[in-house]
Amino acid sequence: MSEPPRPPGEYGSPSDPNAGYPPQPPVSGGGYAPPPSSGGGAYAPPPTSGGGYQQPGYQQPGYQQPGYQQPGYQQPGYQQPGYQQPGAYGPPGGAPVGYANSDEKTWALIAHFGGIVVGFIAPLVALLAKGNESPTVKAHATEALNFQITWGIILFVGALLSVCTFGLTLIAPWVVVIVFAILGGMKANNGELYRYPMTFRFIK
Repeated sequence: MSEPPRPPGEYGSPSDPNAGYPPQPPVSGGGYAPPPSSGGGAYAPPPTSGGGYQQPGYQQPGYQQPGYQQPGYQQPGYQQPGYQQPGAYGPPGGAPVGYANSDEKTWALIAHFGGIVVGFIAPLVALLAKGNESPTVKAHATEALNFQITWGIILFVGALLSVCTFGLTLIAPWVVVIVFAILGGMKANNGELYRYPMTFRFIK
């Protein structure tokens, strides 16, 4: 049978703080456990140094872990792979091989290929238009002009004799002009100066 309740004060004197209350069970270490605090009977964790409690894994605003790099951040002097700084390698596309710019190459091709259609007029125009500005164009135009003048004279003589030769003296020189003008234009396209064979160089 359970023990009947005892009257107040039986457990201690009035000056005893535990008077009127059953004795608390002892805890390990030989003392009594402190009464639970308000708030559901749980103890608040002790404050950490710095005046506040910090949950595990919490990161204060503005704090940056060592070695962490913000997205989009670029270190000074860093260059992305494949990136080319403006003006580092000249204009886009670069100049053609053997020429200072694409305009020189265009006039050199006109001097050689144009002779097939209009004879010495094409290299003469190239020489007058760009000869004083570009030594490269001048060299191509002068070489093509000397060739066209030489074989222009041969074509004129061949035309006079074509009546007696059934046109052979006219056709053969014309084939020579076409073949060597094409060779000269192909060399110029590769950035090389072509020296025409069988040519008397009137202009230096």
